[in-house]
Amino acid sequence: MKMKVKVRYIVLNLLWVSVFSPIFIYTYVVGTFFDPSFSRLDFLDDVAAFTLSGDTSHLHVVPLETSTALKKPVGVVYSDHSANSFPNEMTEHKSTRVLSAASEERQPLLNNPITRAYESQLLAIRLEEQHTLPPGKIEQKEHSVNKSDQMTEAADAQVRRLKDLLIRAKVYISLPAIKSNSRLTRELRLRIKELSRAIGDAAKDTDLPKSAFEKLKAMEQSLEKGKQIQDNCGASIKRLRAMLHSTEDQLRVHKKKTTFLAQLTAKTLPKGLHCLPLRLTTEYYTLNSSQQNFLDEDKLEDPRLYHYALFSDNILAAAVVVNSTISHVKHPSKHVFHIVTDRLNYAAMRMWFLCNSPGKVTIQVQNIEEFTWLNSSYSPVLKQLGSPSIRDYYFRARRSNSVSNLKYRNPKYLSILNHLRFYLPEIFPKLNKVLFLDDDVVVQKDLSDLWSLDLKGNVNGAVETCGESFHRFDRYFNFSHPLISKNFDPHACGWAYGMNIFDLVEWRRQNITEVYHRWQKLVSNV
Repeated sequence: MKMKVKVRYIVLNLLWVSVFSPIFIYTYVVGTFFDPSFSRLDFLDDVAAFTLSGDTSHLHVVPLETSTALKKPVGVVYSDHSANSFPNEMTEHKSTRVLSAASEERQPLLNNPITRAYESQLLAIRLEEQHTLPPGKIEQKEHSVNKSDQMTEAADAQVRRLKDLLIRAKVYISLPAIKSNSRLTRELRLRIKELSRAIGDAAKDTDLPKSAFEKLKAMEQSLEKGKQIQDNCGASIKRLRAMLHSTEDQLRVHKKKTTFLAQLTAKTLPKGLHCLPLRLTTEYYTLNSSQQNFLDEDKLEDPRLYHYALFSDNILAAAVVVNSTISHVKHPSKHVFHIVTDRLNYAAMRMWFLCNSPGKVTIQVQNIEEFTWLNSSYSPVLKQLGSPSIRDYYFRARRSNSVSNLKYRNPKYLSILNHLRFYLPEIFPKLNKVLFLDDDVVVQKDLSDLWSLDLKGNVNGAVETCGESFHRFDRYFNFSHPLISKNFDPHACGWAYGMNIFDLVEWRRQNITEVYHRWQKLVSNV
């Protein structure tokens, strides 16, 4: 009996596993996937529940995919982030797969006229919102670089804007259409007065008062009223153009005036320094004749020593050149300075170096008036320097194009001291080499090696200045003249004459002084 019961249980279990279980699974589980009455929301909620972490991400409700065709899985390449963000990325990936299927389902809806009308209306609303946004916000939304541009805005941008509005208001108030409207005229005059007070002496935006922005807005509103009244825009344009030309002319005049005053300031001596030569001159003539002479005058014509030539009427500048040179030499007793000055500063120059002897160095101070051979019959440049045309060129300032060439029109070039360097062999007939120094030079090293420099048959050794284009000959000479264009290269460069080593032997052999005289005569006839 017990055996029959056991067999019965075994048969029932086999029937349950093999027959009833498949029927149950097919009817209640698998069938639900094809039952249209099945809740889509419940299905999606069940799918969304299978996440790898506690983070939940809400999925949008999308229609069930009815196509039976197999879909290729969406390929996702994950970036190299931390492991903590991986669960969220998996959830986002599932959402992307569902939404990609939804986009395909939505494609037929786009062809619906009602849907198209709704989409176009929505686009129009967005465009309208963009146009109503302030310009600054639109720029920030479009590109982040504009943000940095606004941060680097000029510090006086608001001041310039206020001044522009002030100019516009003054132009508006002078127009006939505005003058006929007494109310607007009074309003503009009031705005001009308020804006002028707000600007004051402000040079940058931080100098403006807090009420400046309100004044700016009020002025813009008043100008907008004037713009609506004004019907003749041509008159406004002409008046503004005339103001622009007038302002540009004033700017050129002020630039020219500034340049002249800068040169005047650079060349004018303060009152204290102007009195110095007078005091030195007075003290010099109180000395005995024996006290007025320098020591070691026997070295002045020794060609074995280092000879310097310095032509200047500036006492302190000459002292700087001498002291800066001697402070770097190893043997001061082998160095000789030949200083040539004019009659006005001769006594003061001698007195300075007598009282402030630079040590063992030999000093000679000469008066240019003592060079009796240097006269207008011998030197063409002396005749030219006294001509009215040359003085008119250096002292008149009526030429509008002379601002850029003011450095070449300095009246100091009228002094014969500036041209004395072309007569070095005549000044030093017994010397072989001379180092010429200008009076604006400060020496910072020992220059003794320049006397052993091989000039390779050249007369002059100088510092090259071809690095700048304004040193080219075409900036100095008139190459439209055939005589100039035939003998000179426009791309050749002048040299820096602040420090030149001259081979006087080669100078005499090539007769450079005569070449200089010949060109001076040719220039005077051009």
